[in-house]
Amino acid sequence: MWTTENRSRYDRSKLRYPSDLTDAEWGLVGPLIPPAKPGGNKRTIDVRQVVNGIMYILSTGCQWSALPKDLPPRSTVNNYFLRWQHDRTLDRLHHALYVQCRDKAERDASPTAAIIDSQSVKSAEKGGSTIGTAMTRARKSKARSAISWSTPRAC
Repeated sequence: MWTTENRSRYDRSKLRYPSDLTDAEWGLVGPLIPPAKPGGNKRTIDVRQVVNGIMYILSTGCQWSALPKDLPPRSTVNNYFLRWQHDRTLDRLHHALYVQCRDKAERDASPTAAIIDSQSVKSAEKGGSTIGTAMTRARKSKARSAISWSTPRAC
């Protein structure tokens, strides 16, 4: 329910972008971000701004080239996003926040029940997942090719 207390807690009007992390959110996410690799140069980029850039892309659905200029360069944000996706940092971050959410709601870390809808039952009756087999074969077009035969041919 939206109470006065809840409204102020979720108010994002004071942030630069609604997708930016608040200090409290960064307090949860920041410790889960891996440190810079040893042996390399010192990290000169603000990792919080990189996360804000990733959150901007994910929340708006914009292209990388449309990332606002006051966030880190798109190549930097994209490189961190790809690196964290590859080393499963994003998966660990999601899992940690998910478990914390479940704990806050006083629930077990993993759900004990599931809902199966009629569509799931229908696909299970056919033999399980149809990923990969659901694609239909490409059909040959019955339309003529781009070459027009209505023009007279030279002999």
